[in-house]
Amino acid sequence: RSSQIAGTAKVGEKGQIVIPKEARDQLGIRPGDTLLVLGDEAQGLAVVKADVMQELAVNILKGLGTLGGGLHEK
Repeated sequence: RSSQIAGTAKVGEKGQIVIPKEARDQLGIRPGDTLLVLGDEAQGLAVVKADVMQELAVNILKGLGTLGGGLHEK
């Protein structure tokens, strides 16, 4: 996997942006998909498909379970 600039987007009057077609095609973003918008004052915005983040969270939680008690262990 590699990161790259997939285009630009202007913010409309209602705060909406259009994700460039090239980016939608590359990332498999389809109408009706839920996207998670992450923000950081220093680094800006990141837009991630919600199902990708859900899969990541599940994998993290599975990994914590193999630590012999997860976060509750002292």
